[in-house]
Amino acid sequence: QVQVVESGGGLVQPGGSLRLSCTASASEFALDYYAVGWFRQAPGKERERVSCISSHDGSTYYSDSVKGRFTISRGNDKNTVYLQMNSLKPEDTAVYYCAADWRGSCPFTNTVWNQGTQVTVSS
Repeated sequence: QVQVVESGGGLVQPGGSLRLSCTASASEFALDYYAVGWFRQAPGKERERVSCISSHDGSTYYSDSVKGRFTISRGNDKNTVYLQMNSLKPEDTAVYYCAADWRGSCPFTNTVWNQGTQVTVSS
């Protein structure tokens, strides 16, 4: 399983935007060949799927709670997947994780997690 690194989290006011990045930790792995998913876990809650992009046809998946506000995309470098988060709400506060799956389809179940990146939405 390819190891990935998340970045881009921070503190933002409600209604603001952030862009998270997911990059393979080893240069020999190109994320273009993997399905990449974003997940999040808020304090006291279970981890949940947020978004995913397939490697087969580029199809995307969004949870109902973020649909219309978040956009997942692949970078031109073939090794980065972004999660653009707009119109952020306090309930979006969580640690965000990305994961990659060689089978290429969304959604997928992941069991090995990196440290994630904290997103805090607060005034």
